[in-house]
Amino acid sequence: MMMIESHISPMIVAADESDASDDDPGPSSISLLIEHDGWMRLGSVEAMIRRAHDATVAQVPHITGRGVAILLASDDAIAKLNAHYRGQDKPTNVLSFPAAELGASAPPGEAPPLGDIAIAYETVMREAEQEGKPPLFHLAHLTVHGLLHLAGLDHEADADAERMETMEREILATIGIPDPYFIPLDEPPAVTG
Repeated sequence: MMMIESHISPMIVAADESDASDDDPGPSSISLLIEHDGWMRLGSVEAMIRRAHDATVAQVPHITGRGVAILLASDDAIAKLNAHYRGQDKPTNVLSFPAAELGASAPPGEAPPLGDIAIAYETVMREAEQEGKPPLFHLAHLTVHGLLHLAGLDHEADADAERMETMEREILATIGIPDPYFIPLDEPPAVTG
């Protein structure tokens, strides 16, 4: 992890190229680091992240073959990263660190790394409960969201946000995850703050 490794410890290497055989390295190298034990209690986080990643690569082919490091951390760890890199001293659900912004390079003939993603356990669990969705579905959504940021998309302008949300919906649908932005008409939106 280029950007976030020096700010988080200890880390457990949980997966690298999971579900990929030596003959089929998959569309990209994923390094998964689990810093918070709560993630392991959710079950198949590695498989869900791989599915979300592969579905995103299928829709955004220019990120194929580019390394991604994903940190599953605590709110405290994410708050430190958020303060250091964004000047906001609070946790957030997902942070993305594009490698291109660091001038990352690769040996000749290899694709440069895509970047790092960090996801906060307590925030994900709280949001999943408030929104009435399975935590693994929310993790998949945030993985897709982070990957789209690494691919160069953002949601600063309304049109960009609409485009990004549409892509998230389409990507998640390919792996059987319902629209993460859908709010039933008979339920008011969750209030956060």
